[in-house]
Amino acid sequence: MRGITRARFMGMAAGAGGAVVLPVGRAGATGRRPGLTHRGVVYEVTDGETPSTGWSAGRMRRDLRAIAHDLHADSVKVTGDGVERLTATAAEAAELGLNVWLEPALGDVPEREILDHLAETGRFAERLRRRGAGVHLSVGCEFVLYVPGIVPGANAQERVEHLLKGDFDPVLMARRLHRFTAKAASVGRSVFHGRLTYAAAQDEDVDWGLFDLVGVDYYGWFRDRNAYVRDLAALRRFGKPVAVMEFGCCTFEGAPEKGGMGWDVVDHGKKPPEIKGGLVRSERTQAAYLTDVLSVFESMGLYSAMAYTFVTPDAPHRPRDPRHDLDMASYGIVKTIEDRRGGWHWEPKESFHALARQYARARHCRRSGQATVRRPPPAVAGTPRTIRCAHSAASSSPSRSGSSISRPRRDSMRSRRW
Repeated sequence: MRGITRARFMGMAAGAGGAVVLPVGRAGATGRRPGLTHRGVVYEVTDGETPSTGWSAGRMRRDLRAIAHDLHADSVKVTGDGVERLTATAAEAAELGLNVWLEPALGDVPEREILDHLAETGRFAERLRRRGAGVHLSVGCEFVLYVPGIVPGANAQERVEHLLKGDFDPVLMARRLHRFTAKAASVGRSVFHGRLTYAAAQDEDVDWGLFDLVGVDYYGWFRDRNAYVRDLAALRRFGKPVAVMEFGCCTFEGAPEKGGMGWDVVDHGKKPPEIKGGLVRSERTQAAYLTDVLSVFESMGLYSAMAYTFVTPDAPHRPRDPRHDLDMASYGIVKTIEDRRGGWHWEPKESFHALARQYARARHCRRSGQATVRRPPPAVAGTPRTIRCAHSAASSSPSRSGSSISRPRRDSMRSRRW
């Protein structure tokens, strides 16, 4: 996708989403012991806005080592376009012992090219799986936004504009979305024999009978933790494990409330782009939101959760220049620091450290044969939550009726090139 980042695009789509509430599928229920099965982070493989911020094999290897050893994740979702970089990244992740969630996300090209791209990536995922790696395949992300022909528009940005204006036929859109999703699922099944899923928008109408896991990009926000539980519990009616394919927020006070519109704090009409007035940078806010919702996922025993995202190279942190601190509008758990010679490196945010503590604790719980449960909320609002272990035989599942999630949505544009 060219000319607009995934982050900016998803925010636009989120704004349109209020006018497009699609019907949902059939009911069902599934029960699990407390705690997630997989915990990880999204790692994007796309072109950058400059050669130095694009994907590179060397940087990818260093990043994945940090994800495995410092973040203590057991999984990584590798998403983007370009079969070579998708497969190289997936292979490296598997070599490090990470569970690989491979998600080809080619957009704004003819359907046949998208499906061929999926098939080639899926064949590699199957070879990796047969060699003993833990692999899941997602057939794509929010097709209504990235696949031509479902709604009017020659590219993603035009499609968002049509959605915002209500210039589309919702019945025809749903029919076309169902048709393409079925094609993608069929292609995925034909080349991959492990667990199959799809990263859907929260209101997207999906026939989950085509998939093994219910996958959702989740950017909800509630004041009441119980509201999160109620919101997420609706996903269980399909009778399949629930995979949170993305969750996160930006890095300023009030970002969780903006959810999918968090990106929209940058004035791109200015040269260079600048942060709109009145915002206060807050890594603590981002860390608290991520750990809060993660604790809900844990308490409900959802299948997996992937924090969005690891790094956004084209959104540098400029501590001495708050007006141009584009990292405030980033969902990354690390911040991009510009070097004097035109390069860059990253440094962990508070959210990285907060997730690392939770992921490490969960790994310890699993190794010791204990369940992972949520600790009661701290007395101070905005403090990152922690999790604790409870002996499986001695503890019951946390109440499912005390937590829910709303959904201010984030920006979900594939080929998110910050």
